[in-house]
Amino acid sequence: MKNKLFYQDPYIKEFTATLQKQEKDNSNGEWYAVLDKTAFYPEGGGQPFDTGVLNDITVVNVQEINDEIRHYLEAPLPEGTTNISGIIDWERRFDHMQQHAGQHLLSAAFEELFSYKTISFHLGKEMCTIDIATPELTLDEANKAEGLVNQIILENRMIETKWVSKEELSLYPLRKELSVKENIRLVIVPEYDYNGCGGTHPNSTAEVSALKIMNWEKQKKKVRITFICGNRVLKELHEKQKVISELAIQLNAPQASMVDGVKRLLEQNKELEKTVKEQTNMLLEFEADSILSEVEIKGDLNVIGKVFQNRTFSDLQILARNITNTNENMNVLLVLENNEKLQFVCARGKASEINMNMITKRLITEINGKGGGTVDFAQGGGRGTGDIVLQAFIRLVK
Repeated sequence: MKNKLFYQDPYIKEFTATLQKQEKDNSNGEWYAVLDKTAFYPEGGGQPFDTGVLNDITVVNVQEINDEIRHYLEAPLPEGTTNISGIIDWERRFDHMQQHAGQHLLSAAFEELFSYKTISFHLGKEMCTIDIATPELTLDEANKAEGLVNQIILENRMIETKWVSKEELSLYPLRKELSVKENIRLVIVPEYDYNGCGGTHPNSTAEVSALKIMNWEKQKKKVRITFICGNRVLKELHEKQKVISELAIQLNAPQASMVDGVKRLLEQNKELEKTVKEQTNMLLEFEADSILSEVEIKGDLNVIGKVFQNRTFSDLQILARNITNTNENMNVLLVLENNEKLQFVCARGKASEINMNMITKRLITEINGKGGGTVDFAQGGGRGTGDIVLQAFIRLVK
């Protein structure tokens, strides 16, 4: 472990090392460097890899493969390079330290308070998640766990790391069974959490700063909890405050009254939608009467065929029903034409005996489409022109 500087001191931001080898990875074609020692943490244990630079060349990935830590580079180091100056992205590293330590505290809280064991952990770029072994989680339980974590954070407890042998494990009340039998590393918050872990953590709980549970969801027999820690809490608060301030301006209401203001807007919107729907239906009734009057002038009382553009399909459906409700003898085809994409609706009045479902099945063969419905009302769609469908409909009905 001597070459893993991140275990000796997770606060090391810069270091010097000797290049042992540089090769191209056959699996992805990327260059990687192996050093005699490194402060770059390789991906593992739920914690993402560090990024940064080696001799001003960007490190894009770090993996431990075949007992060597590979620093994947944006470009290869110059030939003849021996001495390496490494700088890690400290903001990224410290964020990972905060999130990982926060996960330990949260998992311990759920187990201590409710005996809910943690099944898995994911440290994401914006959010973190743990899956806990319970089919349900209440708001009260989530609040109590979050409260306990933040209390432990405020107490500024030390976070200790220890390398122990398999025989020494019995001295510690471990939260879960370990997956390794050698190179055992424990992360300990005294009198609170004892857990095997290979990740990086701050020296005290105070450096986690804060933990906030964002939400949770059921997933079969477990619950997935989304949370954030440390600087992410401040960032989230800043973003939410920005949104709230903008909404307060738009609603012309202080923050305390925003919920009531939104409720009023939603109620007003529902009323407006209801009014628009009523007005639209009235207009469609008038339009149906207008279409019928045009047909009567022509003397054709049995068939109506019409092509529309720039309308909604629901308008055509309502129009067809209005027409057939007004005239029981009428057979109607209304087509919505959008370039070569077609939608159509067929309807019949109560006195008609023409099977609109059968008509639709014949029509869709003309436009290589799909459709169906009942003997009274059917619809379909495909590709072609409205005139093709109209001509076919008239031919089939007459």
